[in-house]
Amino acid sequence: MKVIIINGPNLNLLGTREKDIYGNQSFEDYFEKLKDKFDLELEYYQSNVEGELINKLHEVGFSYDGVVLNAGGYTHTSVAISDAIAAINTPVVEVHISNIHAREEFRHLSLITKECVGLITGFGLTGYDMALNFLMEKK
Repeated sequence: MKVIIINGPNLNLLGTREKDIYGNQSFEDYFEKLKDKFDLELEYYQSNVEGELINKLHEVGFSYDGVVLNAGGYTHTSVAISDAIAAINTPVVEVHISNIHAREEFRHLSLITKECVGLITGFGLTGYDMALNFLMEKK
């Protein structure tokens, strides 16, 4: 089973940014633990650029078994990412490290949720584990 985790803007700073919200572990370190934990062909991609995230969704969206997507701030603003998810066949699970509904009001709206098979929010990095477990059970 081939799955990719796609992280959006500012998630390259995990472990150094707003540790009270996002923790002190880099995603790269966490990803190594995920690869050891799950019997999957697991890839990771991160970009701060909206168009690159869309291009990656297009690239993997017809051949991979699953996408775990944390679109970061684009969650609340990007009709284009929502459209890209709608256009592909691969199931997408939306993940957020923090609870977006317990934060600023503008973060309460996700433009991508309606195109995803599920939403996991507020469980820290463990949300990625939860998403991978779901995709494995769904297959």
